Amino acid sequence: MKKRLSLLCLVLAFSATMALVAAESQSWTGVVSDSMCGAKHSAASDDAAACVAKCVSGGAKYALVVGDKVYQLSPQDKFKDFAGKSVKVTGAIDGETITAETVEAASGGQ
Repeated sequence: MKKRLSLLCLVLAFSATMALVAAESQSWTGVVSDSMCGAKHSAASDDAAACVAKCVSGGAKYALVVGDKVYQLSPQDKFKDFAGKSVKVTGAIDGETITAETVEAASGGQ
């Protein structure tokens, strides 16, 4: 019985360690767009900012365009001031969703 309990504890510890590794922080630099327009806003501009704001007010969600890849963003409220702008997002990724820890204007961005 003790061997089984020890093995179970070892498996649980390994699983917890792997979960922490998977959630390790990373950084992405891209343009804040929206789920409706996606990569159409691959460059920062005032026009992109106005379009993103309009789409989000209509129910779309903020998204991050990095090259030709579009990521969903969470939590949404962190991105309101960055619509249509170049940003550096630091956080964890799960599938196609980035959970942001920090968001800041990208150096040289608009």
